[in-house]
Amino acid sequence: MKTPLLTTPRLRLEPVSETHTSALQSHFATWDIIQHLAAVVPWPYPDDGVHTFLRDDLGPRIARGHAHAWALVPHDHGDAVGLLEYRCQPGATDNRGFWIAGPWQGQGLMTEAVTAFQDWVFFELEVPRIFLLNAVINERSRRIKEKSGARLLGTVTLRHHSGCTETQRWELTRDTWAELRGRGSKGTEPAP
Repeated sequence: MKTPLLTTPRLRLEPVSETHTSALQSHFATWDIIQHLAAVVPWPYPDDGVHTFLRDDLGPRIARGHAHAWALVPHDHGDAVGLLEYRCQPGATDNRGFWIAGPWQGQGLMTEAVTAFQDWVFFELEVPRIFLLNAVINERSRRIKEKSGARLLGTVTLRHHSGCTETQRWELTRDTWAELRGRGSKGTEPAP
């Protein structure tokens, strides 16, 4: 399935492409973003890191149908300021990852992006559940999970650049999301 364009009141979630590389690189290659990510992400981040990631990792996974990814583009800005990825390969233990550049944090933009994503994944694809991870010290990521109705399953060990290894593992179901959105368990509109 092709990655669709998703929109929110303030964002366009554009299927990520090489046209987003330069803007994403300028925002991603900072300690404020990298510190909360798993240590598999290189630090210091290479000058061609986003291009290489899209070409060698994310792009092939998208082509195999194992991922979807969106560049987050504010309507009033025009350039990508973040990324949201859906990892849907068989056996995935962390289905969603995201980041947004510092100047756009704390404004509810990521919550808008996550809402559009979850409407699509639960109501269009009819995925029954997704699993989510975040470093325990990443309060903003945890808060988005809490607001979206995710249930904390426990903690696992995963090394992050910040030095944190305690990682929260969450589950979010279609039924829980549908209830939060005022829709039936299959994502249908409530009966009049």
